[in-house]
Amino acid sequence: MEDKYLRIGTTYYKHVKMPLNSTDTIKMLVPWSKNEIATDYDKEFVKNIDKYDGFCLIPSHTNYQFVINGFYNKYENLEHQMTEGSFTETEKFLKHIFGEQYEMGLDYISILWQNPTQVLPILCLVSNERNTGKTTFINWMKLIFQNNMTINNNEDFRSRFNSDWASKLIIAVDEVLLDKREDSGCANLADSTS
Repeated sequence: MEDKYLRIGTTYYKHVKMPLNSTDTIKMLVPWSKNEIATDYDKEFVKNIDKYDGFCLIPSHTNYQFVINGFYNKYENLEHQMTEGSFTETEKFLKHIFGEQYEMGLDYISILWQNPTQVLPILCLVSNERNTGKTTFINWMKLIFQNNMTINNNEDFRSRFNSDWASKLIIAVDEVLLDKREDSGCANLADSTS
């Protein structure tokens, strides 16, 4: 139970999973009172809570480190193990999603995996048709990148925008309609030229 709580610098935190409007959850560290932890458990429990000097954010899928020089890494370790083998069904699915940009899609996913600090363009899967696999692709990516990805909707964008997502490698948006100027952060070209 001790790993549910930790101390970063002089502040205690509790690991929680906050529900999002999109039905996804996001893992967070919420400040928690030392006195409340002692009330819920005891003072000896508080003494055994892991302590770190501060936060860092060092993403890696090939050489993950939970603690780096005494700092708690907010990027999360992936729970699955990689194995070699054919990926026939996945390959068919990705060819369906990316079509003639299949190689570019593979490059994009490979870069996310091998070099997660590289800045990449925003990936948009657009189709007027329904049931083309866009949501399935987002869910597939979530299975791969787990808690380092969040799936949001309009309401999530209208609430606490950046703070809860700052440590995420991927912020996916499914079926979003950014109908207000403040939602998209973009100005209408006509507005800027008149």
